[in-house]
Amino acid sequence: QVQLVESGGGLVQAGGSLRLSCAASGIFFSMYTVGWYRQAPGKQRELVATITPGATITPGGSTNYADSVKSRFTISRDNAKNTVYLQMNSLKPEDTAVYYCNGGRYWGQGTQVTVSS
Repeated sequence: QVQLVESGGGLVQAGGSLRLSCAASGIFFSMYTVGWYRQAPGKQRELVATITPGATITPGGSTNYADSVKSRFTISRDNAKNTVYLQMNSLKPEDTAVYYCNGGRYWGQGTQVTVSS
């Protein structure tokens, strides 16, 4: 059975930091492009960041970010732990959302991030 489990969400003040984790079981996460998505109340789910599987040139995977989070968020992966992370710095109230990780056709259950002003 495949499971993606997010953790690390919570309540933080504007300007603060959180690190989200997405731990996979039942699949070799290292073989997947993994994305972090978020969905705020009343809004569509949006892509935040992606990381590809490692390659010779980019052993840790290539990354891509939504313009709204560039230079503030960092996606990374630890293949030994079958886990992908999202380091979120300089958080803003508009980052408030449920954050989901995705790999292939698999989704986690989401973790709530709330940023107070």
